[in-house]
Amino acid sequence: MKEKGVAASPGPHQPRLVAWEITRRCNLNCVHCRASAERGPYEGELDHGRSLKILDEIARIGNPIVILTGGEPLLREDVFDLARHGASLGHRMVMATNGTLLDGGIATKIKESGIQRVSISIDGKGAAEHDSFRRVTGAFDGALAGIECLKREGVEFQINTTVTRHNVSSIHSIMELAVRLGAAAHHLFLLVPTGRAREMSSQEIDAQDYERLLTWLCSVRDQVPIHVKATCAPHYYRILRQEAHRKGESVTFEKYGLDAVSRGCLGGTSFCFISYDGIVQPCGYLELNCGDLRKSSFDEVWMGSKIFNRLRNYDEYKGKCGVCEYLRVCGGCRARAFESTGDYMASEPLCAYIPKGKANVESNLKGMNGPIR
Repeated sequence: MKEKGVAASPGPHQPRLVAWEITRRCNLNCVHCRASAERGPYEGELDHGRSLKILDEIARIGNPIVILTGGEPLLREDVFDLARHGASLGHRMVMATNGTLLDGGIATKIKESGIQRVSISIDGKGAAEHDSFRRVTGAFDGALAGIECLKREGVEFQINTTVTRHNVSSIHSIMELAVRLGAAAHHLFLLVPTGRAREMSSQEIDAQDYERLLTWLCSVRDQVPIHVKATCAPHYYRILRQEAHRKGESVTFEKYGLDAVSRGCLGGTSFCFISYDGIVQPCGYLELNCGDLRKSSFDEVWMGSKIFNRLRNYDEYKGKCGVCEYLRVCGGCRARAFESTGDYMASEPLCAYIPKGKANVESNLKGMNGPIR
């Protein structure tokens, strides 16, 4: 289903989304946490003045969606000042929260600050499944209570779900819950084993289950009354085109919305992550230092990073990703490639697809980095 109220993607290599970990402090202890976040405090958090200037620097090269995230962003005292300033510059300000700290007063501040959407994480179809994942009893009920606060204020929200072996059989039920709650969207995040989630590498679904899940998601995207999206699952955009071809359709913006113009892995190309202490990365899961905002401006890092510019060069991709006909719409997960091989340009390790149009794929890939799976 086409997502409403969002413009088409900007020009090449202009930032479309910036996820900003404005604090690493968190009130939960989630088993899959990228940042291994705890209560803190964490030294080196960017101060108020520098944070405002970063929003100004982002505006020099575009007006992306700016995701205020964490940790738990509501634990940062000036979060609404940052949101107001970003909104005044023309950025689309959104927030990612676990929902447990939301109440009526905070929901009002969210609305008044110009935050246009809030994402709430729901990782189970009920309290037992969700709370075991979040490692805090009451997290599920707290998230639902937070959602009700947003609804009373008329704040748009979406549900985010991290998919693992733990909950893959519940995804349909969680999507039904998102619809019942009145969410604007349901985004599925495929587990990337970094941070605390390294201990959960055995919880990654395998390549075949990955393929089946994304094919199912393609099949239901027009059957549910909300926008559905796969994140950290770049193969979705390849499968979307395969399924459209099977039906004799073209993937156009008019029919497929942003899915027609988006790319799977956006890290370093139209998306980046800013850590709580100002380090810019291709994404939150790919922990490569692409620039330090305590020393450089955001626009300097975005345009000048050697890593970013390498990610933007399709000739640099290796293994079967490098010879795949879907490279430009998929790109493979660079964080999984790095975690698996130590080379962020190597093949995506959880892809079952073998590129076509090559007489002998294995021969062509000989000597290239990245496993064939």
